[in-house]
Amino acid sequence: MKSAVVLGIMSGTSLDGVDYAVCDISRERVTLLALWTRKFPPSLERRIRTTAQGGGTGWDLAQLHHDLGRFYARGATVPRRCPAPQMAGLHGQTIFHHPDPSSPATLQIGEPTYLAAKLGAPVVSNFRAADMAAGGQGAPLATAFHVRIFGRRGQHVCVNNLGGISNVTSIDWRTGRVPGVVAFDTGPANMLIDIAVRHFSGGRKSCDRDGLWAARGRIAEPLLRRWLRHPFFRKAPPKSTGREMFGDSFFQHALAEAQRARLSKFDLVATLTELTARSLVESYGIHLGSFPDVVILSGGGARNPSMVSAIQRSFVSHGASVKLMDSAALGWPLSGLEPAAFAWLAWLRIRGLPGNHPETTGATRPVLCGQLTAP
Repeated sequence: MKSAVVLGIMSGTSLDGVDYAVCDISRERVTLLALWTRKFPPSLERRIRTTAQGGGTGWDLAQLHHDLGRFYARGATVPRRCPAPQMAGLHGQTIFHHPDPSSPATLQIGEPTYLAAKLGAPVVSNFRAADMAAGGQGAPLATAFHVRIFGRRGQHVCVNNLGGISNVTSIDWRTGRVPGVVAFDTGPANMLIDIAVRHFSGGRKSCDRDGLWAARGRIAEPLLRRWLRHPFFRKAPPKSTGREMFGDSFFQHALAEAQRARLSKFDLVATLTELTARSLVESYGIHLGSFPDVVILSGGGARNPSMVSAIQRSFVSHGASVKLMDSAALGWPLSGLEPAAFAWLAWLRIRGLPGNHPETTGATRPVLCGQLTAP
């Protein structure tokens, strides 16, 4: 089948910016042609954060939806060396995700018509709703893309994105004609750490760059053991989570506990970093049946040496011999996988092919993921 040039746009729960990826996509391959990032202006980031925390009015939400759509479009200036995109996949900004089976809801904002007008090409957005309507969680949706790019016969490979939330795709292809696939959110990744750093720096810092704060702190084991008893970690997949569970409310409780225990800011950040690492590894042990041969890390957390070291230590403490590497070593920059996945999902949608993986989202059937906006 003839290939198509597709733009994928992703902004995650960490709110550290918008990643743009231009890919050449066919049924046989996905090739990354260009990748760039646009940071949110501070005022826009504050408005997104306030809305994601349940603040603002309906007027505020509507205005933000359109302002964010215009921001996505302004950033979609493709480098000269790249061919013009023939279509685009716009994930949008998640401000609410509540996959409770009794009343599921998710909302990704950023009006797509501005991007369609800018590109003169169709845009696919609102990817998660169709899976939810079919009984699924609306997440994770990058699963099939991970399998396509990283599946290896004879190996058990896990692809773990460390964004605001940590999510894993387990691809166990040690036997059989097709791999066994499990995918789910393991819990927090950078979100709680980022909230802590913003709190203690008075907003001057947005993340624990290079893991320097965590490296200066000591892990508070009693707090960590209590946090690891959170029921989400033992809940069986399919499952997904977000700011509603591991965001500001969780942090406020953690901060109060840390203050009672007289922890320093560095101790709290070190303990939250360890929470990410141990919940990830323990989730593998509980839900995957066996530890993988290889774990491929992506996302901002893969740039945090303290987090990566904590993950490696946790695997060792579980007696698991796991090769830990990042996606850049395999030709995929750390910020490239997520936007490329939504470029691929847009390509599937426009060709009338399902994009979800029902076994991992909990949906009753494969569905076409995303809604089309014509230029």
